[in-house]
Amino acid sequence: MRKTMLAAATILTISSAAFAQSTVIVTDPAPTGSVVLPGEVRTYVMEQNTPSVVYDGDIVVGTTLPDTVEVHTVPDMDGYGYTVVNERRVIVEPKTHRIIQVLE
Repeated sequence: MRKTMLAAATILTISSAAFAQSTVIVTDPAPTGSVVLPGEVRTYVMEQNTPSVVYDGDIVVGTTLPDTVEVHTVPDMDGYGYTVVNERRVIVEPKTHRIIQVLE
């Protein structure tokens, strides 16, 4: 009887450890800048001579720029806009002004 109880306890311990290792907790994904940008968009934005605006905030993916920051459209590429903020070129969603990628 004692061996049976010990075997059962061992199996439960091993299976619970395996279960704990396979458990995944999902939280809201943090912006990572992993948007795959079409090459044409990047090339177009990098070639433009756009003046930089000053913004007193973090220039990171997920930040929404104020409406006062002028966003330029990328011709023939719906869903992509750009601006230059604090000397950094950023790709934004034109309607929301949310930064989707910071170009380096």
